[in-house]
Amino acid sequence: MQQFLFIAAAHFLALLSPGPDFFLLARTSLAHGWRVASGACLGIAAANGVFIMTAFAGTAALQPDSIGFIALQLAGCAYLLYLGQLFMRHAGRNSLTVASAEQRHATTATPTIHAWWRAAGMGFISGILNPKNALFYTSLAAMLSGPHASLGWKILYGSWMFSIVLLWDVLVAMLIGNRAVLQRFTQVLPWLERASGGVLILLALGVAAMLWMR
Repeated sequence: MQQFLFIAAAHFLALLSPGPDFFLLARTSLAHGWRVASGACLGIAAANGVFIMTAFAGTAALQPDSIGFIALQLAGCAYLLYLGQLFMRHAGRNSLTVASAEQRHATTATPTIHAWWRAAGMGFISGILNPKNALFYTSLAAMLSGPHASLGWKILYGSWMFSIVLLWDVLVAMLIGNRAVLQRFTQVLPWLERASGGVLILLALGVAAMLWMR
């Protein structure tokens, strides 16, 4: 359970740091409202699901004590260290533009099914073409060891990660059109990025230490 909480926390904190998917959600929600943006949420979550299944299926073919598995774990640690220092080094450099009242009310027409599916397609493309998603989930999958490397645990991890990505993105889409919420998020964004970077670095160092003590 401790390993699950550690990896789940690292995954969630990584979601807090805005990337291409976040800014796609922001633009879609500001332009068309959260209902259309929910399509982008599902598309992004589906792309994450593809990476989750691919990463977990890939590591299933490796034995826990094999050279290949240890190399994959070390590569995952290196990537998490890189991602963590990247978050901390660029903390506060991402800016969000709060839409004006005219911009927010410019598209108040009833959302169409076509717009929703278009947003879903854009969300999937954004998520599937983001190389960080593939590397991040491969890194997390490589951290699994012992009982947590079983099929049952992997299904639990995968279901949890997919659900959290979808629920978080829907929440962001619903709140992003609120000027007060967006302004406050912009203010705390640097601290969230630093916290995310710190946790990812600690996770990488912790796994590296476990490998060293084997």
